[in-house]
Amino acid sequence: METWYFLAGLFFMTMLAFLAWATLSKKRTEERLADPDAPKSSLAKDGPGPNPVTAPRR
Repeated sequence: METWYFLAGLFFMTMLAFLAWATLSKKRTEERLADPDAPKSSLAKDGPGPNPVTAPRR
């Protein structure tokens, strides 16, 4: 029976850790989206595009 308590505690601690990580990640993403000075992604339509120096050659 002690094993089940341990596994349940481990499960809840893991879920709590993932919930905290997701909340922090969401907060950082929203702050970055709200920042007008944040650099655009190279994949964005209005971004700088791929760097020709580091782009793979065909």
